[in-house]
Amino acid sequence: MRLAELSERSGVSAASIKHYLREGLLPPGRRVGTTTSDYDEGHVRRLRLIRALIQVGKVPVATVREVLRHMDDDSLGRTIRLGAGLWALAQEPEPDPEDEAVAVARREVDKLLEAEGWSAARQLRPLSPSYRSLIAAVATLVRLEFPWDADHLAHYARLMRQVASRDLDFLETVPSESAKAETVVAAALLFEPVLKALHRLAQEEESARRYGL
Repeated sequence: MRLAELSERSGVSAASIKHYLREGLLPPGRRVGTTTSDYDEGHVRRLRLIRALIQVGKVPVATVREVLRHMDDDSLGRTIRLGAGLWALAQEPEPDPEDEAVAVARREVDKLLEAEGWSAARQLRPLSPSYRSLIAAVATLVRLEFPWDADHLAHYARLMRQVASRDLDFLETVPSESAKAETVVAAALLFEPVLKALHRLAQEEESARRYGL
């Protein structure tokens, strides 16, 4: 397809497409003339992802470039490749090791990972912003004296394991490695709000079932 059709299919203006090409966010099309290139479905998918990152996620162009670089790195294994884009997207600072609440939270989170047998999560701890985010969130609970230890977290961890299994079942239907990576990053921006809203609705439904309106 030519640039005009690519713009129509992706919902991204021709001017923006040219900008993304110059910035290295979008791979060049197949040259078919001195001033003309041909584009394919991979370009449509990539533009939709760029649009989600920049317009929905408000991600700076420099960060988008880093996310895409990790996603396109064929030297990475699948788990690292799928995670690397998310890790570049979410730069979570290291929790303060001198903070007592952080120390308590880290012990409980590590206890949870051991109890649940999440060996990959343990191995990826130095890289994973999700691990750091969980520690920071649990540390906040500790400071406010909410009783969320490893035993309380375990019930939710098991439920989220089921959600993750469903996520990867869906991902197996996506044809290519690059499309899988794009799907993971797009879902982090576009589908996680759906899960949050479903959680809240489920709470309302269960409350009404137990206690009435």
